[in-house]
Amino acid sequence: MSSSLTRRACAVALLLASTLAPTVAAAQPGDPTPGSGRAVQARLLGEKTVPHKLAFQDTTVGGLSGIDRNPCTGEYVFISDDRSYLQPARFYTARLDVDASGVHAVDFTGTHPFLQPDGSVYPAPTLGDGKAVDPEEIRVDPRSCTYWWAQEGDRPEVVGPPVVQSSIQYASPAGGYLGQLRLPSNYEITMEERGPRRNQAIEAITFGSKGRVVTSAIEGPLLQDGPEPDVNNGALVRVTQQNRDGRLLGQFAYPLEKIFAENDPDSPWGPDTGVPSILAFPDQPNRYLVLERTWVAGAGYKIRLFDATTRGATDVREIDSLAGQPVVPMRKKLVADFDTLGLSAVDNTEGMTWGPDLPSGERLLILVSDDNFAQEAITQIVALGIR
Repeated sequence: MSSSLTRRACAVALLLASTLAPTVAAAQPGDPTPGSGRAVQARLLGEKTVPHKLAFQDTTVGGLSGIDRNPCTGEYVFISDDRSYLQPARFYTARLDVDASGVHAVDFTGTHPFLQPDGSVYPAPTLGDGKAVDPEEIRVDPRSCTYWWAQEGDRPEVVGPPVVQSSIQYASPAGGYLGQLRLPSNYEITMEERGPRRNQAIEAITFGSKGRVVTSAIEGPLLQDGPEPDVNNGALVRVTQQNRDGRLLGQFAYPLEKIFAENDPDSPWGPDTGVPSILAFPDQPNRYLVLERTWVAGAGYKIRLFDATTRGATDVREIDSLAGQPVVPMRKKLVADFDTLGLSAVDNTEGMTWGPDLPSGERLLILVSDDNFAQEAITQIVALGIR
């Protein structure tokens, strides 16, 4: 989410969809466990807060909305969702000192801007030339250790300014443009009542099956798939599996939770919810950790982590609209509600990655929050043990 304030200000503009909701409501946390049937458990190992607007190599560290571990170097890479307002759209590398007893240090080691095909940096959206990007997620290719990164593009609030399409691009370790993945046709941003809503396109990508499969998730429901979640109903968002060449392998409906609290009626901002990150289980190609992030005026953030599977779910790639359709969604099970983990604060968590396995046999999961460069928010690195 490149700017939560911008998104909330556009709450009215986003309600362009049909009022028909999908016939399948969001699965609730008590539903059967996907996959093997064994409940996944999470425990807090520790957390670390990065200083606000940390200056590093002539850039401002912040807006960290995605994270991944580089198996070639052991370092972690973070993507900033600065849309070139402060400095050109960019990523950071860092070494994390993390073990079963906590997060001991976060040391940034480098930063590079993402480059366009012509070798130039990306401009700020105010130029209106249709080339601006909204970086949201980054993954390290397990085969080459180059970077794949997702950006949401831009659906203008009114007809006139150019539409910037979402993309999943490949970049060298220095940020050089290497190409991009062909995306499904229903990921196309339009100025009609179809396609992704404004600022609710691709926020989540992950590699599975040893790098053979690329899975992406749209942050919120497509306009034609029905309204956004409210306090009474969830919604369905599309999760897509492709091979590395872009061939569509399957598309599934993930059940997003309903809004957890009533919005403050005096707030100019509406609730903001969606899927900012998805992470494949290394040894189970149809199984994922899915992060759901919700903000409600007057209530704050609700961050939940789910174990979800595509096994048994309807392949919806040929279904134009999910509204009113009897589809079988992905099954999911609650792994962690961040309110119960014992964190010092629950903020805008948007990125996650696997770390090295722990001596205890647990998988290390590292998460990061996006502070949107706001004084009242934090950049928080959280380590969980997943069993």
